[in-house]
Amino acid sequence: MRIFDRRLLSRRRTRAAAGFEAYSFLKQAAAEDIVLRLSAINRQFARVLDLGGHDGRVGQTLHADPETRDRIGEIITTDLSPVWLRPPLGVACDEEALPFADGSFDLVVSALSLHWINDLPGTLIQIRRALKPDGLFIGIALGGRTLNELRTALLAAEDEIRGGAGQHVSPFLDVIDGAGLLQRAGFAMPVSDGDALTVRYAEPLKLLADLKGMGETAAFAQRAGPPLTRAVLFRAMEIYRERFSDPDGRVRATFDFIALSGWAPAPDQPKPKRPGSATTRLADALGVREQNAGEKTGRKRQS
Repeated sequence: MRIFDRRLLSRRRTRAAAGFEAYSFLKQAAAEDIVLRLSAINRQFARVLDLGGHDGRVGQTLHADPETRDRIGEIITTDLSPVWLRPPLGVACDEEALPFADGSFDLVVSALSLHWINDLPGTLIQIRRALKPDGLFIGIALGGRTLNELRTALLAAEDEIRGGAGQHVSPFLDVIDGAGLLQRAGFAMPVSDGDALTVRYAEPLKLLADLKGMGETAAFAQRAGPPLTRAVLFRAMEIYRERFSDPDGRVRATFDFIALSGWAPAPDQPKPKRPGSATTRLADALGVREQNAGEKTGRKRQS
């Protein structure tokens, strides 16, 4: 299924490149999240791939942080739009068709790029193949709660004015599905977790300007309904202010970060035991009395 127009996305990223520094706060937050996760892993990563790297911010943050800089080697940065790339370690490529040989990297990272993939399971399989055995993948993608306020305001305004509504905000990954997708792609020890970042604006039109400056405006392969008119857009901004303003008058915008991580399989990795093979009861390990499923614990509920 082709949801996103990757060529349109590339053109929008190209236009955003010149002024991206002023709109890079989400990318920076995702880069810092990746660094924080890697700081807890005592491992050398001699060869690293940064997918959808834009200005190389993830690599810069990895090399600047004292917890990771001595453990990170060569970083190859890719992007869908070639204007971002700096030779000799920049590669223009589509994340849906990676050009790298199997077993090329010790670590693959991606900050806010995977939510634009049409075939995410297919891309995850390619990432796993590009990793050496026991190589690590960490990706941060925008999740389902992202721009929920904007989506709600647009739907309400369009339904009010037109009597029906189309889709104007991209669909996003759900945190519940993340680990399943990693497992389906063949990763060992898959983990998916989420954390929401709330950004406040003086008025909602500034949010639209930020999305354009990031190159993150919707890029659907097929438009679902007619384009937005000025009347619909300005009514949506009114609804946004009415429903999502704080007491000081500023409006909220939610960006949902979904973190995906997994390891390329290797023979010496820990393996889960077969169900029913345990030799010690959990109650004994915890030093508590085992209770039957129907036995009450004595905890009281206040109402």
